[in-house]
Amino acid sequence: MSDFKNAFVSLVLCAVVAAAGEIRPLFRLPVSGTVTDFVVDGERICVANDRGMVEVFDLRTRELLDRIVLAPVRSGLGDFVPARVHSVDHRHGKLLIVGSGEDAYRNVWLYSGHTLVKLIGTERKLMVKEARFVDDDRIVMGTFASRIVLHYLGEKFESYSKQVTQSTLGDIALSADRRRLVMSDESGEVRILDVESGRVETVYDSQNVDNVYKVAHAAGVTITAGQDRRVGVYREGAKPYHIKSDFLVYAVGISDDGRIGVYSSGENNDLQLFETATGRKLDRLVGHRSLINRIVFFKKRYLISAGDENEVLFWKVEGLK
Repeated sequence: MSDFKNAFVSLVLCAVVAAAGEIRPLFRLPVSGTVTDFVVDGERICVANDRGMVEVFDLRTRELLDRIVLAPVRSGLGDFVPARVHSVDHRHGKLLIVGSGEDAYRNVWLYSGHTLVKLIGTERKLMVKEARFVDDDRIVMGTFASRIVLHYLGEKFESYSKQVTQSTLGDIALSADRRRLVMSDESGEVRILDVESGRVETVYDSQNVDNVYKVAHAAGVTITAGQDRRVGVYREGAKPYHIKSDFLVYAVGISDDGRIGVYSSGENNDLQLFETATGRKLDRLVGHRSLINRIVFFKKRYLISAGDENEVLFWKVEGLK
């Protein structure tokens, strides 16, 4: 009976492996520096890098449309170095850019009509990690110290600035309607905040026991990428669970309908697709050469991803509706 069971298990595992295939990149888009963040704006992609630039490409022709270059900053040794771009977001043709400043503080820039305007300078002594548009008039920022700030653009004042936790910020993500903010930190906890008030609405029963690097959120589903080699999955109205990986998980992504998740997997920097409702693994995406830091679903059947390398990878994922 034992031999029969072993043979049966082997057949099942072989069937699972056969059902899940490997996908290679559709194409690679070379950029001018190591990618730090990117955002898709219709048929354009805006790619930030560690050389102080945001490059805008046409996704259909792969043509470079624009290049925004931040002024270099003085290092602690007195040399001028490129201002690393930490995050980029878009709204109605405008770009929101967070770049390094002197003394490790951050500058926050608004790029509109080929004009770059500084919204927040280093004199504010904010270590902004990410900034995202809420609407045409407001942005929300997350600092390394886990302070969430809602800032009005025109009036240049803050609606609120709230210290949410005492742990270092891991990542933030906004819901599709930009009314909810999901944040994680080095404790592994995940919180959902009301953007309008900054009030914490939900603190999940954490599936991570260490630092969360990235979060992805869509249609009431949140996925986390953990230093503890776990992928946390939180679904409204369902019990949270986690998937164990064999390597640190640096990045996650989620489809617009919340059905399909993806996470960086293994020492070879692959991407693993899975069903969020069941945790069942789907196809694996193979082709990255470095640690992955950003994954985005695009037009339902496509993925875009980037890592610590000078290129952005595009994938076509069959079988997704």
